[in-house]
Amino acid sequence: MKSSNLLYLTVIISMLFNSCDVQSQAQLGNILKQLPVASGNPTTLEIGQGLKQVLELGTSAGADRLSAKDGFLGNLAVKILFPPEAQKVEKTLRTIGLGSLADNVILSLNRAAEDAAKEAKPIFVSAVKQMTITDATNILLGNRDAATEYFKRVTSAQLTAKFSPVITNSLNKVNATKYWTDAAGQYNKLPLVKPVNTDLSAYVAQKAIEGMFVEIAQEELKIRNNVGARSTTLLQKVFGYADKVK
Repeated sequence: MKSSNLLYLTVIISMLFNSCDVQSQAQLGNILKQLPVASGNPTTLEIGQGLKQVLELGTSAGADRLSAKDGFLGNLAVKILFPPEAQKVEKTLRTIGLGSLADNVILSLNRAAEDAAKEAKPIFVSAVKQMTITDATNILLGNRDAATEYFKRVTSAQLTAKFSPVITNSLNKVNATKYWTDAAGQYNKLPLVKPVNTDLSAYVAQKAIEGMFVEIAQEELKIRNNVGARSTTLLQKVFGYADKVK
């Protein structure tokens, strides 16, 4: 197939992709991945499509890992601990023999984040579609974490707004609110201590979102650094070009 015809066909399929339902988008996405890619430097369309593949691959893989059991709890890079202003609560509880209560708080916070992470994938995938061709080109030729930083910058506020109610429901679902209330109550009963009041939902939502970005950054670096991780012909072409011009 001539490169001009290939580009024309890719443009048409991409336009259809943006106007159809989810099932049809999946089918068209598979067609795009199977198309041969013209030789030479990638077109702006290919750069945009390639970067969107990176973000979709990264966010999907990150969300899947974090939503699994111990996805947060078993990962020291994202494990959620007592809020900084409440670490004295944990230390005091362990000192007076209530270590199991402190453990239950930490376990439930991470279980809530893992539960909420199941809802993160469609939020991130939706945000990917906001990227312009200019954004994509700047990301491709930018710093090694440029995609992750862009994603953080343009979606953090929206993610926080959408993630917070999910976290609140998850906290109640895994009894985190009860454990936290019990822990804070036990601590606040002690003489001469300053009562601790923490917005648990806001804290866990923030830490859960930060954890998602940690996973996305790892996926981005993997694809930038590891040729074998470039799982499609398009990614190989786009990032191969970036390797050459940097």
